[in-house]
Amino acid sequence: MNLQYKSFYWSLGTTSFRTKNFNKKIEQQLALLRDFWSLKENVGKDWNGNDKIQTAYYNFLHEVGFISGNANNKPKDAREKTSGLVSLGLIDDNRRLTEVGKQLLNISKRNDFSVDNSLGIPADSFIYLKQLLKTSVKVDMDQVRPFIVTVYLITKLGGLSYEEFTYLLPLSINRQSTLDAVDKIKALRNNLTTIDEIILARLMAKDNYKTALKYFLRAETVTADVIANVGINRKSRQYDKAYFPLYDALHKFYLERNEIAVNEIVLALKHLTNTGKLWQRYLFGDNSLAKIKKAPLECLQINSFDDADTEKKFRRTFFALMHVIKAKRSLEDYFDLNRRYMKTADVILFADGKVVLDIVPRHYFAPICDRLLDIAFDDSPLLQENCRLEDIAAFLRPNENVILDGINREFALKLQSLKDTGEILDRQRYIRLNHLIDSKFTDEKILSLLNLIAERSDDEIQKLVTDNADIPTIFEYVLGILWYKISNRQGKILDYMKLSLDADFPKSAVYPAHSLLLEATLADRTNQRRMEMEPVSRHLGNHILRTHNLNSYCVFATNDLNINVVSDFRGRKNQRYYDTADDNNFIEGMKIIPLQIDDLKNIIKNHLRYEKLYEIFEAAFQSKLAPREWRNICIFNALQGIFR
Repeated sequence: MNLQYKSFYWSLGTTSFRTKNFNKKIEQQLALLRDFWSLKENVGKDWNGNDKIQTAYYNFLHEVGFISGNANNKPKDAREKTSGLVSLGLIDDNRRLTEVGKQLLNISKRNDFSVDNSLGIPADSFIYLKQLLKTSVKVDMDQVRPFIVTVYLITKLGGLSYEEFTYLLPLSINRQSTLDAVDKIKALRNNLTTIDEIILARLMAKDNYKTALKYFLRAETVTADVIANVGINRKSRQYDKAYFPLYDALHKFYLERNEIAVNEIVLALKHLTNTGKLWQRYLFGDNSLAKIKKAPLECLQINSFDDADTEKKFRRTFFALMHVIKAKRSLEDYFDLNRRYMKTADVILFADGKVVLDIVPRHYFAPICDRLLDIAFDDSPLLQENCRLEDIAAFLRPNENVILDGINREFALKLQSLKDTGEILDRQRYIRLNHLIDSKFTDEKILSLLNLIAERSDDEIQKLVTDNADIPTIFEYVLGILWYKISNRQGKILDYMKLSLDADFPKSAVYPAHSLLLEATLADRTNQRRMEMEPVSRHLGNHILRTHNLNSYCVFATNDLNINVVSDFRGRKNQRYYDTADDNNFIEGMKIIPLQIDDLKNIIKNHLRYEKLYEIFEAAFQSKLAPREWRNICIFNALQGIFR
């Protein structure tokens, strides 16, 4: 038997491009490709089939610090590092920036992500949205645009669960299977079918699986080679030989009624490196491996093998489970990658186990939902062009009146313009933010994160928060969220996540109206002076010159303070800061409060709120102590509740 593997689901990109800091790495690599091709030795060179130039690019990425380690196959690694950019149309097959790639790079370089479209999303996200609407994937004999299919199903079904997004959405590879998916998911929600049944039906509709099952049922004896043949592994038949010990153990236990063989089942699962855990969950439920080893018979769950009382039934059951579990494992592997790609457009929300469209995109796509299928199953000739939505398809032209009518109906409003939707959109954003804080950024979790940040346990931090941002950025956001909580969640933190937080407190507050700038760094002591002293004072000075609010000040937070940084910031109290464009315009002194992670932890542990912090910071600012004593007494001790 020589059964060929055939794709039956789509994925965006490849697992080799599952990179951390996804958006940032995409835009960084666009700049690096531009720089690489501008080097004299690379001008006019071809990429395709050229191992030498691909190796040169890998080495270039290594030299600039974009990658670390030393790949065994540098050309392959270079191809993998750039494959995602090709699939999105940001570079061509020869790894040159396309028109749309250049536009995205320009936005990134200008650091201007302001909203410039009817959908209310940042400029870079709008480019990603258009690219995703054009991006198609070949699945066996079918062509599909995954993002369009995703939007279609979300709209038709009012959202998707994570399980539906993971296991069922990618099975929509043509018009019929997409229409079927709507009915299948509705049936699933009504408990009329299961995910396993849906996957199995899709597999068994394909000729190669039908042929494999017939061969398996007719085999005189089941051997490791037979299992390898019917496994239809896409990489190597040899991988599936690992299923034979499991098959043999299950056969002994369920068909031959040999209870001792349950121990062989547990042992066989160890050999299934990719699917062993799924098999374990199916056979033994959520019991721990230690508990299973101790009492395997007690842990066994009711399953389809219980009814497999003939050789034919047993083989059919094993075949079905082997392929369903393999399919689920593969689909799970792509969940995170598909989510990363789709989140670049800033129109799909992933939260609380649900996948839904944000408010404006929801009412943009709803009226044109059925028409999406007109373009969902072909290539777009505009993939590499920086085009308008209506160039992709005329019906994609945003109709602001239709969008507005939808929002008014949903929220029982009478808004006259999309510009008036800011308040309702803000309200929904803050509902989501506060739910996120309540669930993932409790005081205890922030304390834990601060400890990990101080220790630079980067992998653990990214597991707890996200691996789509670097650690300094995560520190900035944790600091912003901490201050939002300290301030009784007053102020529009989402408008100021560059960490300049305008104070918007109740009128009874015991301090004057002001802005607070939060500056964060994880630079070590050696680099703090070089990297932070000038920028921090410049940011605060320019802010005060611009706003004319002399009460505004800055909190500088880091993991380990350099005493000379403290001394410099204290010295700013008595120094003038000039407007470089007009030296007749200046301010007399600035208030900069330097904090360490230990101080932030004390703020949480002592349940200090902003009113008290402002009092502590103002008293510290007015102190005449020398920097070292000032830092220890007026800041560190004060935040512990120790006052002179």
